[in-house]
Amino acid sequence: MKIFITGADGFIGSHLVKQLAEHELHFLQHDLRQHELVANQLKAINPQVIVHLAARTEVEQSFYEQTTFSDINYVGTVNLIESAKQCTNLENFVFASTMEVYGWQPISDLIKDRNETEEDIWAFDEETIPNPNAPYSVAKYACEKYLEYANRSYGFPYTIIRQTNSYGRKDNDFFVTERAITQMLGNTSDIYMGYAEPYRNFIYVDDLVDAWCTVITQPDAVKNQLFCLGPPNAVKIRHWLRTIADKIGWGGEIHWNTRPPRPGEIYLLNSKHDKLTAATGWEPKVDMDTGLDRTIAHWRDNLDSKS
Repeated sequence: MKIFITGADGFIGSHLVKQLAEHELHFLQHDLRQHELVANQLKAINPQVIVHLAARTEVEQSFYEQTTFSDINYVGTVNLIESAKQCTNLENFVFASTMEVYGWQPISDLIKDRNETEEDIWAFDEETIPNPNAPYSVAKYACEKYLEYANRSYGFPYTIIRQTNSYGRKDNDFFVTERAITQMLGNTSDIYMGYAEPYRNFIYVDDLVDAWCTVITQPDAVKNQLFCLGPPNAVKIRHWLRTIADKIGWGGEIHWNTRPPRPGEIYLLNSKHDKLTAATGWEPKVDMDTGLDRTIAHWRDNLDSKS
């Protein structure tokens, strides 16, 4: 299979490249905003599948760089879709969307100050109405709608994946799980985090990459559909960090609300994977305890090797 990948050097892309090595892989060589160059490269390659991962993904930062995020994430994607329409061999265009498109939901404010058991937390599915509430998620949802338009009007083939919060990164401690782990391993007394009360679900990197490989290599099973990833394992961030601390044996103090406030913070993001499982047979295999143990072990070894 001839596959064209954008964002091949990112978190997901770098793992996918290894897993898809048996296929003929081609990589975006230009900025998505360089419309003519991108179009010419796609035309020359004429791939069977386009995997579009390239994006600015730091949700918090999108509140301060609104036009940049819109330009790269939305306008860049529109350019890629329009260029891909000229590919005569195209079987599918797989787009990395986000669970962030669900944004504000009526239930979100209801759970903000309650201590419900995490097993009772509602999980979104593909029928849940999106209400994106950040420049990042607004741009991603706009891309979803553009793909639907392109399909209705031109028969353009697509698959949308609304990704869950992932963890298991080995070289990036910006995101909450890795940030907490590296701070706890590096400081025995204090760490500094953002909000404590939101509920989030998490998928381990191996399961995430497996889901992507499944979708990419089964175009007929997933074409012209939208999928959530799940798993529906929502946990309050406060509890998630407590679990990490217990595994590390860390007894210091967590200082919450130390990052810039996020306007209209979303207090619930949780999603199911039932539809994707029914279509392809894919299911997540790594439970949260195992995933955390692996992630902690990596960062501990990494820090030990530098000391």
